[in-house]
Amino acid sequence: MNRVRMWGMTDPGLCRERNEDAVAWSTEQGWALVADGMGGHQAGEVASDLVAVTARELLDGRSSHDMKRLLRRTVTEANRRIHAKATLEEHHRGMGATVVLARFTPRRLVVAHVGDSRLYRLRDGQLTQLTRDHSLVQELVEDGMLTAEEARHSPHRHVITRAVGHQATVEVEVVSHHSRPGDRVLLCSDGLSDLVDDDSLAACLVSEPAPERAVNALMELANQAGGKDNIAALVAEIH
Repeated sequence: MNRVRMWGMTDPGLCRERNEDAVAWSTEQGWALVADGMGGHQAGEVASDLVAVTARELLDGRSSHDMKRLLRRTVTEANRRIHAKATLEEHHRGMGATVVLARFTPRRLVVAHVGDSRLYRLRDGQLTQLTRDHSLVQELVEDGMLTAEEARHSPHRHVITRAVGHQATVEVEVVSHHSRPGDRVLLCSDGLSDLVDDDSLAACLVSEPAPERAVNALMELANQAGGKDNIAALVAEIH
């Protein structure tokens, strides 16, 4: 497969005491993950960590001819574990997470996601969002009731329509895209995408030569814009 360099990190931001975002990745196995937890006291942290743990267990050392099925199974199993724990433990009741999970295969990028964590691809200087938010404002945009700019500033922009762990079952959206050497891929939580516009994301990914530096610069941009939420970002570069 193509060689992939990756780096990710989370930051609590400037307004939250706890950090409920999680990142995980494996350069050897070619997968990457961002999860944004939500819930009661420390429950969001538990939910996002369960997503990361499940991904490591099901993806490391595994190969599959049906990568879409493997990623869907991974997110579905994370949903089962989070929902079961929330059902059994009252202080974790209602916890969940948004998830974006990517697997890099020869010439393909396979993406599974639930919620409003996003995946972008930078190719030839052009940034494209490859995931569709599972959110109320996205539905309103698709129905022609809001413009994209109005959605960006809507007071309802954080209302998501799907989350991992909230129900016993979850609908996982899985897509596959062509990839090629030189592509850069950004996975992030809404703590980044809400505060930093696409042009600024693209400029940062173009100007910073290494994934580590790009991620650090993205964190700085989000905090300079107010750091209102936890921030998670992971940058992958295909060689």
